[in-house]
Amino acid sequence: MELALEKKKINIKSWLRDGGLYLVLFILLAVIIIKEPTFLSARNFRNILTQSSVRTILALGVAGLIVTQGTDLSAGRQVGLSAVIGATLLQAVTNVNKVFPNIGEIPIPVVILIVTAIGAVVGLINGVVVAHLSVTPFIATLGSSIVVYGATSLYFDYVGASPIAGYDPRFTQFAQGFFKIAGIRVNYLIIYAAIATIFIWILWNKTIFGKNLFAVGGNPEAAKVSGVNVKKTILLVYILSGVFYAFGGLLEAGRVGSATNNLGNMYELDAIAACVVGGVSFSGGVGTVPGIVTGVLIFTVINYGLTYIGVNPYWQFIIKGAIIVLAVALDTLKYVKKK
Repeated sequence: MELALEKKKINIKSWLRDGGLYLVLFILLAVIIIKEPTFLSARNFRNILTQSSVRTILALGVAGLIVTQGTDLSAGRQVGLSAVIGATLLQAVTNVNKVFPNIGEIPIPVVILIVTAIGAVVGLINGVVVAHLSVTPFIATLGSSIVVYGATSLYFDYVGASPIAGYDPRFTQFAQGFFKIAGIRVNYLIIYAAIATIFIWILWNKTIFGKNLFAVGGNPEAAKVSGVNVKKTILLVYILSGVFYAFGGLLEAGRVGSATNNLGNMYELDAIAACVVGGVSFSGGVGTVPGIVTGVLIFTVINYGLTYIGVNPYWQFIIKGAIIVLAVALDTLKYVKKK
């Protein structure tokens, strides 16, 4: 009898460790729906998918770093940098407040290349500091976030220190456009996120780089002995992440309709939280692309739902912070259990 009770206790503890976070999120969602039943509507579902799009791209960038036992606190500031630069290059030529009036129309693909190249450079610097200077990712990217924010603010002051808006209609259509399938509106942002998701899935599951990524995250020393170039792998992950942040920042500027030096502030927290909720372990070597997308959707639903029922933004910060701590705590417990 005592043995049965002990097993039952162990099963309950195991269930709470593995599914406790989802229970909390389910309760939050239930409260939102009970408070405002109109939350369950096609329009809200579409809005959630649209808001999830940029978040998904950012989370996919952060996820690779978490898999390698790293993180990136500069993601949000990199979003702001690319948003401000991209916005100044994509203002309409008819805009009387155009930052660079002597520059004509620049093709959107060219601007994408410019901002992603800048993102790749920032990612490269982060990667060099982490991989070659052996600075912990937390400290390296914390310092990087401050530097990037300072650079963004200097650029923002230089171009007028006011919200950058009045975009070229082509860019507005690129970021806010949509098409209809069987009467259902599908925003372009959802398509961009889907393409990014497929790309990362292929990279993680069908390439040598993906295998090396998880090998480094699971056991760096063992991966090194097996012939994996650990430093090169980490460097490439940071570069790729910078590219994803930059592209996400450009899209976010277009989605919002303007850009300032504070755009992207704390976006990295949502991205990291979504990854952990989606099963990407800080212990390294664990994570799936479907899990990341699921985590983003769950977190976006909670974010959107709390705003929908009028929860004070400051309380939202408290709730999101608590979810992050709970997610990491449960992840740590699972890792300790396995050890």
